[in-house]
Amino acid sequence: MAVNPPKTKVLFSANQRLQKLKEAFIGKYEESPLFYACAPGRVNLIGEHIDYCGYAVLPMAIEQNILAAVSVNNSQTIQLANTNPKYKDFSVSASELTIDRENPQWHYYFLCGVKGVQDQLSLSSLPGIRCLVDGTIPASSGLSSSSALVCCAGLVTMESNQKAISKILLAETCAKCERYIGTEGGGMDQSISFLAEEGTAKLIEFNPLRATDVKLPDGAVFVIANSCVEMNKAASSHFNIRVVECRIATKILAKTRGLEWSGLQKLGVLQIELGLSLDKMLDVVEKVFHPEPYSREEICKLLEITTEQLCNNILSANTQHVTHFKLYQRARHVYSEAARVLQFKAVCDSSPDGAVLQLGNLMNQSHASCRDLYECSCLELDQLVDILCSLMLTCFHLENQ
Repeated sequence: MAVNPPKTKVLFSANQRLQKLKEAFIGKYEESPLFYACAPGRVNLIGEHIDYCGYAVLPMAIEQNILAAVSVNNSQTIQLANTNPKYKDFSVSASELTIDRENPQWHYYFLCGVKGVQDQLSLSSLPGIRCLVDGTIPASSGLSSSSALVCCAGLVTMESNQKAISKILLAETCAKCERYIGTEGGGMDQSISFLAEEGTAKLIEFNPLRATDVKLPDGAVFVIANSCVEMNKAASSHFNIRVVECRIATKILAKTRGLEWSGLQKLGVLQIELGLSLDKMLDVVEKVFHPEPYSREEICKLLEITTEQLCNNILSANTQHVTHFKLYQRARHVYSEAARVLQFKAVCDSSPDGAVLQLGNLMNQSHASCRDLYECSCLELDQLVDILCSLMLTCFHLENQ
């Protein structure tokens, strides 16, 4: 694995997108770009919503990406523009970076990457940059367009300041800095964006961050289909509510097992502390939690804390309004999904007969859990999955006749 993010030489004359971006940059700023930065989107094969609980995930990068053309100057002003006219131009002093959580516009995601790398490298000042961004990842589609933009901005900031840090540190930095806009993610998106390699999926593990190649079975084809339903995770509390519910579940489970619970934040760390298998953790979830939502009052009583302590120490800024929390469902999804990731990799490693069908069944189970326990699906996506599953089974039976 390379120490630093790679600088790739591209045959410019053969790349129409780069040529078009360069021409647009010159038309916009009346100068040529100094360099280009690129960060891919990703699709997660399995391991949905468990990275922020400390568990391994299994994504792969996709060809769709965020591409930026950049020039550097002494103005100490960051000028941003987008080839998509939907996204308006933005300019800000490099010494006065502010990110508005209440208004998650595209340029604030870019500033997350800038500020994150600035803080990581302890840069007292930043040079001015002119940047034109071109994206081919459908926005808010679940393919990590926002995180890819943050990662691309991190690369831009590193290069414009003539600094170099490892891909792993850059991934960890960009994962943390996306929280500037209020999203409490776990790091999967940023990690695969930097650690991906052509021709392989990756098992991404955390604490410490590491990536392992996962060879998919010969003949396996993965269809990425867009349901056309958008979800901007920073524009609502939908995403963070699940994070908080997992956090509360961790603390209650820890307290019922006699652990010092106040410092525990993740269900994965709790499993390590208890020294139990994932199956045993599911048994604990069944014994401790009831399926009905928990009120604030019930949570405070179980943890022996005040409502003020709940709000200040456990809830996030955009979940202060939530009055009821689904703990049983979220914890059950996390532990069962973590087990499916391990099963998925085991199938890939052994490549038994019928491996593709086994992987498909695991992915179907993952979607059902996301739909029923984690409630992060939608009708259009459910219908799309049903259609594709029917097609997959039809093709499988035809091939085996």
